[in-house]
Amino acid sequence: MNIVIVDDNITNLMIIEKILQKAGYDQLVLLSSARELYDYLQLDASSSVEIPVDLILMDLMMPEIDGLEACRRILANERYEDLPIIIVTAMGDSYKMAEAMDAGALDYVMKPINKVELLARIRSVLRLKYEKDLRKERDRRIQHELDLAKQVQLSMLSDPIVQGDVTISAVYKPSFELAGDLYAWYQISPGRYGVILLDMMGHGISSSLVCMYIYSTLKDAITGLGDPEAVMMELNRRMNQLHMPDRLENYYFTAIYFVLDTSEQTIEYVNAGHPAGIAIVDDEVKLMANGCCPLGFFEDIDVIKGVIPYKKGARILLFTDGLSEGLEEEYEDAISKLVSSLQEQGMDDPKELFERLQLSSEMLQDAKDDMCLVMVSTNGL
Repeated sequence: MNIVIVDDNITNLMIIEKILQKAGYDQLVLLSSARELYDYLQLDASSSVEIPVDLILMDLMMPEIDGLEACRRILANERYEDLPIIIVTAMGDSYKMAEAMDAGALDYVMKPINKVELLARIRSVLRLKYEKDLRKERDRRIQHELDLAKQVQLSMLSDPIVQGDVTISAVYKPSFELAGDLYAWYQISPGRYGVILLDMMGHGISSSLVCMYIYSTLKDAITGLGDPEAVMMELNRRMNQLHMPDRLENYYFTAIYFVLDTSEQTIEYVNAGHPAGIAIVDDEVKLMANGCCPLGFFEDIDVIKGVIPYKKGARILLFTDGLSEGLEEEYEDAISKLVSSLQEQGMDDPKELFERLQLSSEMLQDAKDDMCLVMVSTNGL
């Protein structure tokens, strides 16, 4: 237990030292000025090392730098922002005491020193520090686990596909540590590709876990079932398995899933309450809106599959509602902007499209929802 005692009066230093030593506190540092304290804590040094200190007992009235200024200066340093400070003073001015507390001191003790009072206040402040340290350690551990979970979540996202008949890629801007958006694609058979983009309700750990749960079923569902109706029915069944009777709300997600068949030149899709995908086929714009309600609400759902044929080629854009919200426009206006950008010659890179949308850094920083674009292009367009 490292306690630093700061007082310009050597007698006061000795008195406090003896009281603390008899109480079992033996790791004490005695300093005679705030300047010595600055040097001890290396406040003016370039070093970022935090000197191990558990508590500072500091006189209020000291020459050159008083206890109030020293208290503010120490607590303004990021390394010592949670360091507990007890002001020791002979002044009975309540305004000065309030000023000391406003400066960040946790408590104060009046001179002449009352041994029982001093030790009681030290114990109280050290208990508070112990609880703060426990909370900081817990927060560090949680942050480490969140970082790990984020890496796991990012590793689930599909890698781009660039083949002779199709190009599939995405751009993803999560707004939280753990996001609720997920995209994936798989080659079902030669010339057939299943692509899905989903947006889970909420954010954070619970939504991320549900995303990972759904991801664990995607590959088997898409490569095994393939058909959009069957895949959506299966995902809805899986979501309903998570329902717990004591929960007031159930998890759900919106999604759009399609199968691109480059041999038959068709796009078969189901939209489960998701923003409509945009398909440009043979220079004509088609909105992919047919489908069903979001998945997870009901055990039994009616699914309507949409089919879009094409001859020359197709370009398909899927996006989450965080993007239209980020554009700060009405949904229809956002669709128009996306369509016009998508129709530009050679536009087959979602990153380039995202940049063309001119989302400001402030919009991205203040975004309340994840932003995701998935783009698919056939070699005919």
